[in-house]
Parts: sequence; structure tokens; C-alpha cells
Amino acid sequence: MHTVFGPGGSGVTAVAAAGAVSRPRARRPEVRSPLAADRHTLLVTVDRCSPVPDILGVFRSPNDVVAVSSHLHLLCLERLTSATTSWALFAELLADTVRRSKITLPFVDTLAGIDQAEVTSLPGVEDALLLRRIRDEAVSGQWQRIVVDLSGVGDPYQLLDAPSTLRHSLDRLWPRHRRLAAAADRPAVAQLTTAVDTIDRDCADVAELLRDADTTAAHLVVGSGHRGARLLPHQLASIDLLGLPLRTIYLDDATAESGRRELVPDEIDIAPGVDIRGVAALDTPLDRPARLKKLGVTLLAPSGRAHGSSALSVVGDEADGLDTTYELSWPQTLPDPGRFMLGRSGDDLLVTVDGLRHCLPLPSVLRRCVVDDADWDGQQVRIRFRPDPAVWPRR
Repeated sequence: MHTVFGPGGSGVTAVAAAGAVSRPRARRPEVRSPLAADRHTLLVTVDRCSPVPDILGVFRSPNDVVAVSSHLHLLCLERLTSATTSWALFAELLADTVRRSKITLPFVDTLAGIDQAEVTSLPGVEDALLLRRIRDEAVSGQWQRIVVDLSGVGDPYQLLDAPSTLRHSLDRLWPRHRRLAAAADRPAVAQLTTAVDTIDRDCADVAELLRDADTTAAHLVVGSGHRGARLLPHQLASIDLLGLPLRTIYLDDATAESGRRELVPDEIDIAPGVDIRGVAALDTPLDRPARLKKLGVTLLAPSGRAHGSSALSVVGDEADGLDTTYELSWPQTLPDPGRFMLGRSGDDLLVTVDGLRHCLPLPSVLRRCVVDDADWDGQQVRIRFRPDPAVWPRR
């Protein structure tokens, strides 16, 4: 799977569409399955006003797969429609639980009272349900390649972090241990608990898919001019924080101010396994697939190399018991160290970079520890932990 994103107006849609229409050359002959005939690439857009259907010459059919060519299909997702349809099914289950239960359940009553039109007010739910549909397509076995165009969504990093945000919200509203206890005491709640656990697992699956460097490649698109040069460090900081498997940085000359390039591939310091490629500006409008192919965009396959917080490590010293110290670290770009903040919520580390907050689950060995110190050495965040005497096992 390929995710393509970047600042608004940087040419994300052009790169995603060009990469989708340019079929990669297979190193060995493909063995075509009769069940998967003519289903090679699925291009997904999440912008309700996306120009992609017009460029590819097909009608817009929200939330339905449309054939474009012998190897390319298009799926235009509408976030609101996807969210309200999924929530309607869940709300029906909630209402049934309220009717069957003889005991008032404040949490369930509150959720059951949320109308379909109000579902978008829940943190992360709209984007998480949208990403779940993309996950379903990715694991369906119908497609050899999926390209996701994340333009037109405001902040793509908030969308990509939505599954983690929703999981954290569910756990704060109704922690798993309380859900299990409620299901054991009240059989009417068991079905609801199963449904909530399913949402939680779906969010975990989607989050893992987006970070999995073996199956997903993330591609960042920025302009090669002054604006792109200013935004690039902040984009890389968000990518590091979320642990997205960055594979390529595309420098788009078409969006450079006055045609002046300020970003040069050889001068950009980037992690190993990340390619930097230029996208030339064409004199003709990108209004048909043949012209998209002239951009020469090839979406590189996943590298298998973990990136940012997905590459975190924990190292302990040689001490024993309460004298042990542990160091948690991961590669992190910080264009403005003053906007880096740490917090703790249960078993999650709350990390904020440039105003973007991400819940980073703590490894099990650190959940009985407290933060002792933290710093940034210019390349990596290093957080030191020591055992909490109140909960640390005693021998």
C-alpha cells in the first residue's frame, strides 16, 4: 500500500494519480488469477471535491469502486457518508442494549444518544472509520497495489493518527477492564462490549498497517521552492512522531514560487532508505492519464525499514531491582525543540511535537516505571525511566 500526502497545494493529487496510472514493471511475469483479473491498482481519494475522476475520465461514484482502465480502479470515499453509515449500525446495537438492560449505564446512554449527524464530533471516529474502509480493501486480496491520495483533508497527520486517537478516547471513556467486568455482571452488555472491542481491534489493525514498513510505503510531496523548504522540517517531524514508513520525498517544481528551486535533493539530510526525487513542471495541464504519465512518477515499494517512533528501542543498564534505569529512544526531527512536550496517561506516553500530539504505547517493561529525565541530542529523543517502588515487583 502507498500513502501519498503533504502540505496543501504541493501537488499531492498529481503525484498520487501519476503513480497510480504508471504501472510498475514486474521483475518476473505475473501469474494472473481469474478472480483478480483486471484488478491491479486501486487509487483511493478522500477529498469530496477531488479532481481525480475528471482527470481520469470517469463519473464520481462515492464509496463505490469504478473501473478506469484494464489495470486501474478508482474509489472516491466520502468521509461523512462512511462515518454515519457505520455509526448507524453501532447506534442500533447501543439502543438495543439500553432497552434490554435493567440497570442504567451512563456511558452507554450517552453514546446511544449521539445522532448520526453528530458522530463527527467524537475525536478520531470519522477518520478512523474512513481508514477502516481502506484497510478492508487492503486485506481483501483483490488488489496488488493500493494508492491512497490524502490531499484535501486539512491535516493529513491528524487523519493518519485517528485510529490511535479513537483507541485512547475509548479507553478513557470506558477502560477495557471495566468493559469486561460489566459484561460479566450484566449479560445484556456483553454484545456491546464485543462491539466496542471490535472497534478497538480495528483501530489497532489500521494503525499497525499504516506503520508497517513491510507492507506500506509513505510518500511525502512538497514544493521545491521557498514554502516547501520552510515546511519540510515540520513535515518530517510529524512523520517521525507517528512512525510512518517514509519511502520517498517528492520535490514538485510545479508548485515552486516563480519557478525558483530552493530544495536540492543532495542537500537534504534524510534517514537511510528514503529516496528524494524531483517532479518536473510540465507546460501542459494534467487533465488526462497520458499527461500524468509524463511526470515520470514511480511509487517505490515498501523498504521494510522502520522509521521514527516505529523504530523505538529500550535499553536497560546492568543494575538490578529498584536501582535499574531504562532508556527509551527513537529518531525524531525537532525543528522547534521548544514545542516538544511529554506527558503520561496510564500506559501511554503522550508526545507533542509542533502541536501534534500522539499517544505512544509504552513497552511492558516501562509501565511500572516513572519518567526520570528526557532530552534530545539533535537526532534522537531519549527518555530515561526508573522503577516505581509502589508497583515494582519485590524479590
